[in-house]
Amino acid sequence: MQGIFRCITMNYKLELNVQPNGTKTIFNLITFDTFKINIIDRFRGNMIYRPKLIETILKVRTLDNQLINTKSGNKRVILKDLDLEKYRRFISTLNSHEYKTKKINQLDQNEKYVNFMISLVLSNYKVN
Repeated sequence: MQGIFRCITMNYKLELNVQPNGTKTIFNLITFDTFKINIIDRFRGNMIYRPKLIETILKVRTLDNQLINTKSGNKRVILKDLDLEKYRRFISTLNSHEYKTKKINQLDQNEKYVNFMISLVLSNYKVN
């Protein structure tokens, strides 16, 4: 799913579920005017019937693909504990039948997801 939306006062493009066929890895991408957030989800189990999210990795890049360091000097953040649980709930909603059939407000759900991701970036990365 792709789309261009507004978040707070920032424009962004959200690309969800970019997945090569037959893999247990899904890529999500949020592109802003000056940077982008790569989200890598790794799953266990059957990808058709109840896959289980086991790991989510965030990487922040400039638009020319230069990785931005975290506050601790790493290039990536692995979601754990409460952050991972919150992320699982967002992904569950974005993959739900209600979301896909527009029974719930997609724009609202997209903005909540993007705002959550921005909060993770702000708390973990060196941003100017």
